[in-house]
Amino acid sequence: MNPQADRLRQLLAGPDFLLMPCCFDGLSARLIEQAGFALTFMSGFAVAAARLARPDTGLISYGEMLDQGRAILEAVSIPVIADGDTGYGNALNVRRTLEGYARAGFAGIMIEDQVAPKRCGHTQGKAVVGRAEACARIRAAVEAREAGADILVMARTDARASHGLEEALWRLQAFADLGADILFLEAPQDEAEMRTFCQALPGPKMANMLEEGVTPLLPPAVLAAMGYKIAAYPLTLLNSAVFAMREALADLKAGRVPARRVDFATMRAIVGFEDYHRLLEHYEGESLA
Repeated sequence: MNPQADRLRQLLAGPDFLLMPCCFDGLSARLIEQAGFALTFMSGFAVAAARLARPDTGLISYGEMLDQGRAILEAVSIPVIADGDTGYGNALNVRRTLEGYARAGFAGIMIEDQVAPKRCGHTQGKAVVGRAEACARIRAAVEAREAGADILVMARTDARASHGLEEALWRLQAFADLGADILFLEAPQDEAEMRTFCQALPGPKMANMLEEGVTPLLPPAVLAAMGYKIAAYPLTLLNSAVFAMREALADLKAGRVPARRVDFATMRAIVGFEDYHRLLEHYEGESLA
């Protein structure tokens, strides 16, 4: 059994609306946990940007995402949901992706219905596969879960952009019927569409709160009242970090030491120097005894 998957199930069954800042490396994930959030999501956009400085257009591979995910999982104790993109191939690739993420310790995995190579859900040029292939991906993920890969399945559709809301809702209902644990309608265009999604479909649902994206950026209380269970903030940390780094670089270029920064003692504490030295003293003391 996967304790993180169990913890995610408990959170979904509990009364709280879940705020989920998204991470891209071990440090961002640890900051999310230290800030008191109950879970996080490894954003494919953010990982591609932070690790490769490349766009979220299918350029980053399954192996690179899994490697980044292992570093994130080692840094935190809260549940982490993984971005599984399109599953990196056909239905058998989806199964392998899900099984690999489950072995690594992810609590959940998101699988979407875009054509590969996929792209960010709030950019132009998206396309989705046909209904049969979309359903085959989710069926493969659910069957892998039922065969012993203990991980929750988040099913996503991007069909709203190209096929309209009715088709997107049809797909999400099909994904729910296949056994998906969480449903995700990407890029609804207004509050009415968001409300229709929540009212029309069963189970936990996630809202994607991307600043300057297609979907209205709504307060958590409004999202909860609509019927959402999770609000994801996919790029808030990355965007804020880039802003701060650019500001610091401008200060350095002007000959100034940046004033807006954490101090050295705080950084040492965040990455665990005190714990390291405490454990080192424990073993060095034993060797001298």
